[in-house]
Amino acid sequence: MQSRIVGLPPAFTLFPNLNTPHKTFTFHQISVLIITFIAYASFHASRKPPSIVKSVLGPPSVSSSIDNGWAPFNGSEGTKRLGELDLAFLSSYALGMYFAGHLGDRIDLRYFLVFGMMGSGILTIVFGLGYWMNVHLIGYYMTVQIVCGLFQSIGWPCVVSVVGNWCGKEKRGLIMGVWNSHTSVGNILGSVIGSSVLDFGWGWSFVLPGGFVIVCSLVVFMFLVVSPHDLGFEELGKEIEMSVAENVEESLRKTEAEDAVLLETGEESDDDSAIGFLEAWRLPGVAPFAFCLFFSKLVAYTFLYWLPYYLRHTAVAGVHISHKTAGILSTVFDIGGVLGGISAGFISDKIKARALTSITFLALSIPALVIYRIYGSVSMFINIALMFISGLLVNGPYALITTAVAADLGTQDSIKGNGRALATVTAIIDGTGSVGAALGPLLAGYISSRGWNSVFFMLIVSIFFAGLFLIRLAKAEIKEMRSGELIATSDPQSL
Repeated sequence: MQSRIVGLPPAFTLFPNLNTPHKTFTFHQISVLIITFIAYASFHASRKPPSIVKSVLGPPSVSSSIDNGWAPFNGSEGTKRLGELDLAFLSSYALGMYFAGHLGDRIDLRYFLVFGMMGSGILTIVFGLGYWMNVHLIGYYMTVQIVCGLFQSIGWPCVVSVVGNWCGKEKRGLIMGVWNSHTSVGNILGSVIGSSVLDFGWGWSFVLPGGFVIVCSLVVFMFLVVSPHDLGFEELGKEIEMSVAENVEESLRKTEAEDAVLLETGEESDDDSAIGFLEAWRLPGVAPFAFCLFFSKLVAYTFLYWLPYYLRHTAVAGVHISHKTAGILSTVFDIGGVLGGISAGFISDKIKARALTSITFLALSIPALVIYRIYGSVSMFINIALMFISGLLVNGPYALITTAVAADLGTQDSIKGNGRALATVTAIIDGTGSVGAALGPLLAGYISSRGWNSVFFMLIVSIFFAGLFLIRLAKAEIKEMRSGELIATSDPQSL
């Protein structure tokens, strides 16, 4: 037991009552969910400032004679430069994600997560310092965004792996749907904080969120327990791993039979050994969901980085709103995303079909975006209502795939319940999605010069392709659901 205590966070030495048997497994489980929620919300809060300041940095609005922008983003090519800035961050984030997941399976996740949070906070502040130092060099901002993207990529594989260690299969979709609202909550915090201080200078919109990440990293360092085993919950930890290993594969059973040619994993694997990168790609369901997330994140991140700019430059009821109002109004999309993530998780738990739930949300989001583009400018009330619905439908499958689906696929039978594979599988899925996330804002920056109808057309086509990758898995789930109804013995442990 002593060897375990050595690896515990400092808070467990300062506050001995936090240790077992003073606190139950459920207490620590809830604590982990809260701490990782705070950690990743802070990551997203620090990603939001670039979208908030776009309308300040970029070319002046046609309705304003006082907006001068900020060189080098205020020229005729300004929106393209802003899109390239997004690409610099998100491409390094996507690249770093693959390496971060690989490293996350091999080193202490608490230290690794704190390292990523500290670096992200510092780099976010450094970007904002460009305002006071009067920096107008594109290379400065590009370099900061590239390095910041690498630090940010550490966060997701770490938090998902830690949560996967503590949460079993039962109601995973609902639990992770609620937990994954940290993405939208972080976006909302970043939008509100960034917009509220925008009038004092755009640099503050970076400095405050950056400081917030650093403060949250101290909380993680002091309190986060990576695994139940660290507190001596050996047997319960084993039950979790065995429950996951036994329950995840059902909905993909037929798909696995078809993909058996790709699987050559006959060797017994040690529970403590990390899975290979290519081997993780060959796991059933990983590739289809990864490519689906590529297009889903392309859409979600286009809204994340360009929605405030779109609202600022699009008249609502004939009136152009201010920079501050546009930033705060954009949070409606994220509020809808909170409900979307929770709804998708709850529904997928009930019908035990992740792919079918995702493809349904994707199909409904297409008419939602069309209606929002056509009627969103009629009135503020209609704009808010349609934006909320669009956020719900767009973020639903994105949230489901990055959490419950990734955790399911990373702990399936074909890898013998190897918990250390979870960070690698999570990194593959979210890393592939992040490539799409990098592409979306870049394309929006270029395409927006041709009109916003072209941008929305790009988003709708992307959603269509996202759904295509899940058709095969959805068919397998429907077939399994029908077979379960025919024999009237539905398995409650199935996916």
